[in-house]
Amino acid sequence: MATLSGTRQATTIARHWIDGRWRDSAQHGDSIDPATGEVIGRYALAGEEEAREATAAAVRAFRESRWRHDRLLRSRVLLAMADRLDAHAADLARLVSLETGKVGAEAGFEVGLSSSGLRYYAALVQTEYGRASEGAPGQFSLLLREPVGVAGISVPWNAPVALLLRALAPALAAGCTTVVKMPGKTAQLTARLSEILGGVPGLPGGVVNIVTGEREVLSFLVTSPDVPTISFTGSTQVGRAISQAGAARLKRFGLELGGKTPMLVFDDADLAAALPKLEKAVTLFAGQFCMTGSRLLVQSGIADQVRRGLAERLARVRVGPASDPASEMGPMIDPVNVARVDQLVEEALAAGAVALVRGGPVTDGPLARGSFYRPSLLEVTDPRLPIVQREVFGPVLTLQVFQTEAEAVTLANDSDYGLAASIWTRDADRPLRVARELQVGTVWVNDWAMMRDEFEEGGYKQSGRGRLRGPAGLDDFLEHKHIVLTPGVIAGA
Repeated sequence: MATLSGTRQATTIARHWIDGRWRDSAQHGDSIDPATGEVIGRYALAGEEEAREATAAAVRAFRESRWRHDRLLRSRVLLAMADRLDAHAADLARLVSLETGKVGAEAGFEVGLSSSGLRYYAALVQTEYGRASEGAPGQFSLLLREPVGVAGISVPWNAPVALLLRALAPALAAGCTTVVKMPGKTAQLTARLSEILGGVPGLPGGVVNIVTGEREVLSFLVTSPDVPTISFTGSTQVGRAISQAGAARLKRFGLELGGKTPMLVFDDADLAAALPKLEKAVTLFAGQFCMTGSRLLVQSGIADQVRRGLAERLARVRVGPASDPASEMGPMIDPVNVARVDQLVEEALAAGAVALVRGGPVTDGPLARGSFYRPSLLEVTDPRLPIVQREVFGPVLTLQVFQTEAEAVTLANDSDYGLAASIWTRDADRPLRVARELQVGTVWVNDWAMMRDEFEEGGYKQSGRGRLRGPAGLDDFLEHKHIVLTPGVIAGA
């Protein structure tokens, strides 16, 4: 966990990027490597003062610069950002691994996903227009889509590059100016991202402001009258709280919240293809992913095969630091989350769950210094257990057996969450039939976590509202304005 103290020498501090300049703070925190528990740097921690300053800079840039009026400029800047991200991809991936614990392939995937999204919105901003129509003779109606103003963007620590650019790219494409709240756990990466993105030629000062802070910053953005829209990725609990706090101002929110992804494996599934993906679904990012495949629903005819096959695979997962090329799964983010996840597993076992693989904290050897947690596979029969209903946010998979397709759908929908699901079958008719019945925003068939810049993602139920990626990703950042041109008015009559 970060520790706070007074100011040290500014040259050692990862600072904020406000109005095109570096900005320090009175309080600082320590950046921790989750693989070793060691301090790797220090950072400035923002509070209300920095949030207010960043918001004022964004308001000035929106009102006074040509950013909101010049879509060609916005497109050029987004493309330049993508090029700069690609040029510094190796360095960014190294910092992602260092601060989040992701192994090399995962960190590289995250950085690559981010630059492609910038290019998508750079193209979309040049093709997304309003519309015009003629009503009475000579009378015209114009429908314009205009930027809403300053966008507040709150990014979590688990995929800081991808989740930042997933919201920042459409906000900038729409013509908004931005205040980004990044988490303290990835502050060294944030400073590098600020340098890369903020230094793009043609980007007016104040369009992109990035601060490292926690709830005090988010609270200011949510209640500020100068920030009409908020893009938040994080827990459902915090999402509800900020929605309530912003309700008095009728604030606009785009929320991607918790998930409890069910994976439905039918008797006719290709297990040779499915098992490696099912394993990866719970071990990617050490299970710290909103779309982690955390609920495995298996038809009874192949239940024994899946139990054996997946238990063997999860027991063999090589846990280790990103610095070891042989590592297949990195650490969790910190000891607090390790203890939280293990407590949920212990409570499930006490309530009747059966451990097919009992992973848990690594407590001996060199890995004991870090926040490593071996994956667990628990078979459950009671769907109301907290381990089935809560978002674990760790490498823990529950297994439930079903008999019929209807039962599988019922079990899958028995959750407050509705972010994503996957279906595994070789039946040609089943995928669409089942997908239509699942109460989730994304369904993968014979795959998991395949995301495309041009297709929206987002949740049903308590997994959020609004959509990210795709054309709909612009909606949270745009207003619609109807202008009626009447001939007499134009002539001055």
